[in-house]
Amino acid sequence: MSRRSRKARLPSEPVRTDIEALSHDGRGIAHLDGKTTFIDGALPGETVNFLYTGRSRKYDEGRVTEILSPSPERVPARCEHFSVCGGCCLQHLAGEPQIAAKQQSLVDNLQRIGAVAPEELLAPLTGPLWGYRNKARLGVKFVRKKGRVLVGFREKRTGYLADIRRCEVLHPSVGERIEALAQRIQGLQARDRIAQIEVAVGESATALVLRNLDPLVEADRTALVEFARASNLHLYLQPAGPDSIHLLWPESSQLTYRLPRHDLELAFLPTDFTQVNPYINQSMIEQALTLLEPGADHRVLDLFCGLGNFTLPLARRAARVVGVEGDAALVQRARDNAAHNGLANVEFHAVDLNAALADQRWLQAAYDRILLDPPRSGAANMMPHLAKTGAGRIVYVSCHPASLARDAGVLVREHGYRLVAAGVMDMFPHTAHVESMALFVR
Repeated sequence: MSRRSRKARLPSEPVRTDIEALSHDGRGIAHLDGKTTFIDGALPGETVNFLYTGRSRKYDEGRVTEILSPSPERVPARCEHFSVCGGCCLQHLAGEPQIAAKQQSLVDNLQRIGAVAPEELLAPLTGPLWGYRNKARLGVKFVRKKGRVLVGFREKRTGYLADIRRCEVLHPSVGERIEALAQRIQGLQARDRIAQIEVAVGESATALVLRNLDPLVEADRTALVEFARASNLHLYLQPAGPDSIHLLWPESSQLTYRLPRHDLELAFLPTDFTQVNPYINQSMIEQALTLLEPGADHRVLDLFCGLGNFTLPLARRAARVVGVEGDAALVQRARDNAAHNGLANVEFHAVDLNAALADQRWLQAAYDRILLDPPRSGAANMMPHLAKTGAGRIVYVSCHPASLARDAGVLVREHGYRLVAAGVMDMFPHTAHVESMALFVR
């Protein structure tokens, strides 16, 4: 049966229901006729009218048309584009309930997937709710039917770019210039050949990397330089793969961020992985060090170390730190950052941590402490190796509670560790992303 005919059978009149819970992606959950229904724009405890937007064998979907009985935790969305843009999904929920929901999601995942529970629930790490986002990838599209260029995130649950004029969660150097940026690209001959923009904000500069599918004519380059100069933005072009990225304006550019409590300055390139939220990053590092308790005589292993975000602060306190990362370019940046900050008690290795590791000499050494900050997929491949190092304490920084829960269950049940503490970090306010940290003690 075609998708069109299924859509034709959706009820045309709003349906009344009570919202029971919040889904992992920020939608209200209701049950109608024994089936779970996910409803955009609804919050737990509310009574709403909604229209069905989709039906499947396992669940249905809908969107709110009227709030009949609002939650006391409902607030007006600050962004005028909130109902359309998929960059945020929780602006209608107050800040404290947002982080409480994420904390509960972490606990639920640990219990349901890992069959474990922390002995202590850490207080959430929180920071500014607006203008916090220093890294982003924005789509760019010349829409002929609208006769203009769109710049921004995707619409909620579609592949189309949202029609937005500003972004309240992006750093203001970019978030307040979305419309101006779109207008400048619209004036280019290559307006339909710019595919995306990478945003990276440092301490003293904001960089944009434009993915141009064709080389730009001189007039387009001049127009972009004028915009960058007037906006105080550093502008890069990427006409092909990552190796083709080059600076258009100014003549030189250096992005850095500081960790003042550790007297550190880290340099990075605009396409490097860095933490999205610099405010939470500072608190996250302090909490990790507090939980890990690195001593002056300790050897510490930092897995998925990136450009040294945790490695270098650890090196200020420990005897020796070994950082391991799969991206060779990031490893070189980490080595450069260590040298720049005068740290000689740290070494780095470029190794795929999802590959076979039996012949890695760094892994055959003994360690007192381990920190790992894996990608969304987690660190399943590393779990058998961690206990063999003899580390008494492990701090696991996670960007996905399900993979953390899976790995936590293995550490506790198979390798003799206790899950002593866990808690969330509000790295992405107004979104459903759950970032967390857990402490395991042997």
